[in-house]
Amino acid sequence: MKIVDIHEYMPVLQGILSEGRSVRFTVTGSSMSPFLIHERDSVIISPLSSPLKAGDIVFYQRDNGQYVMHRICRVREDGLYLIGDAQTQIEGPVRKDQVFGQIRTVFRKGKKITEKDPVWKFFSGIWIHMIPCRPFFIRMAAWFSRRPQNKKAG
Repeated sequence: MKIVDIHEYMPVLQGILSEGRSVRFTVTGSSMSPFLIHERDSVIISPLSSPLKAGDIVFYQRDNGQYVMHRICRVREDGLYLIGDAQTQIEGPVRKDQVFGQIRTVFRKGKKITEKDPVWKFFSGIWIHMIPCRPFFIRMAAWFSRRPQNKKAG
């Protein structure tokens, strides 16, 4: 895997998207955990092709120049309100012109997942409404994943 500076890569990515093409890349960062895991999962970023709605995952550029992939939790007249799946603080309003790509396909643990998959639907639907409870569920999942597995003698 080749690591490229994001500020060099993003203009190229935006150019590809402006031509109507899609690009697959590996997820970095932990803000979209537990749905997407740093350096394990990848996404296909596509040009915007339909009206944005709550639950959509988008790629956007903050006013400070930072590039971010988060999920829309609300669409309002003044802009979009976004949050990472691991976060409890909603960011917004983000102007629609800051959004330059949409994620409609992910590869999670090597398995292709689209918006029709139950896992995707959970994170784009139920998980959006569980923002205050997220830390509890994330800690609980981490605790269960660290527990030693009981192995039966055979």
